[in-house]
Amino acid sequence: MTYRCFRLRAGNVAALLFALIPLSSTSPAPQNHVSVASGGMVANPLSPRSAERERTKAAVRRRLAEGSGGTYIAEMLAERDSALARWPDRKGKPLTVWIQWAADLRDWNEGYRDQVRQAVREWDTIGLPVRFTFTGDSARADVHISFVDHFEEPISGRTKWARDDDWWITDADITLAVHHRSGHALDQDAMRAMTLHELGHLLGLDHTDDATSIMAPKVRVRALAPADLATVRLLYTLPPGGVR
Repeated sequence: MTYRCFRLRAGNVAALLFALIPLSSTSPAPQNHVSVASGGMVANPLSPRSAERERTKAAVRRRLAEGSGGTYIAEMLAERDSALARWPDRKGKPLTVWIQWAADLRDWNEGYRDQVRQAVREWDTIGLPVRFTFTGDSARADVHISFVDHFEEPISGRTKWARDDDWWITDADITLAVHHRSGHALDQDAMRAMTLHELGHLLGLDHTDDATSIMAPKVRVRALAPADLATVRLLYTLPPGGVR
């Protein structure tokens, strides 16, 4: 009985080994081969200054690759031919903001100034190395926020800023419209949202296709979005200028 059981198991093993033996001796199908060629061109050696500049750009590109998730900084680079602009770190000296009193404009009211101040405070609390404070003296202000009745273009606000050759922003002014081009007056929430948008431009942000962002060309939200905060915070960890 024991002997018969051993022979049965041996037969099973033999059958298994037979099943593993290839039935055909045909050679494997030949694999395709792909050839890759790379080339280069010798150029003039980098000067020490150029080498340092290229190392800085390479470091910026690495930081962008690591930290750009959740931001729209790639859209900004595409808009500005791969260059970024921002204010220098102010080292504890805030930008002074002057807000116009525009009582001579139809439908203008003091509430607009309150909404502008609130928008400035919102940007001021996010921890950038650029802070804001208010002044009543326009001659001493770094930033002037003025009002007009309306723009001829289909916009409700405009920011103009200047930069130096190194892409540091040096000064900026904002103009806000009391009326849409259609003639309707902006309500106070819309004025605050428009100020948030223009202050984003003042800080160095550009438009994004994300409609949930305050920096969308048509401002539909009324508060800073996570992408706005992530983008401006990343911007202010980078040196200005080109990254290519």
